[in-house]
Amino acid sequence: MVPSQPTSRPCRLCERARPLTFHHLIPRSLHSNKWFKKRFERTEMERGIDICRDCHSAIHRFACEKELGREWNTVERLLEHQEIGKFVAWIRGRHSTGRIRTRR
Repeated sequence: MVPSQPTSRPCRLCERARPLTFHHLIPRSLHSNKWFKKRFERTEMERGIDICRDCHSAIHRFACEKELGREWNTVERLLEHQEIGKFVAWIRGRHSTGRIRTRR
């Protein structure tokens, strides 16, 4: 995982100005899996988005890595996920300062 970067653009999901982290759309732990190697080129598996820590935590809270790689591997698909989409809609209305604490 790439460490937090200074904010130069907003989070790709919630659009808040926050420090960003890199989220692999197909988790790195799946890059050597045969199922993924058959269906995706290496460049496709390296794709990712810069998102805030709140959205990054929510993604991994609501979907396991295999689900993320197989079903939720684009920004559009992530926003269609019931819980992730609901979280993003909720957090968009929150202030940009301070991290949001959510229960696991």
